[in-house]
Amino acid sequence: MHRDEATKRFHDGGDALAELIDESQPAELPTPDTDVPMVSRSVRLPLETYERVRAAAEARGIGVTTLMRQWIEAGLADLDDSATVSLADVRRALASLSRPTAA
Repeated sequence: MHRDEATKRFHDGGDALAELIDESQPAELPTPDTDVPMVSRSVRLPLETYERVRAAAEARGIGVTTLMRQWIEAGLADLDDSATVSLADVRRALASLSRPTAA
């Protein structure tokens, strides 16, 4: 059914809405990519700042929101000197550092 027809049937009232729901196929929900519950928040950034973040994420081969999440987590870890860091995170951080070249 076309969207315009569905909207018209919705606004017509009566049993049209119930019939529309009965005739519709159930929606398939996307499978989450993590077992950790996530919260989506909106952040307003100046365009220049966003472009810098986007470029940094692209250089690392990750998404913008993934990089923002990593930076937030790193900032929070800096606030707590007793924070425990996983070995995998330490290895990833070390691997991302540029290696010095022999002179």
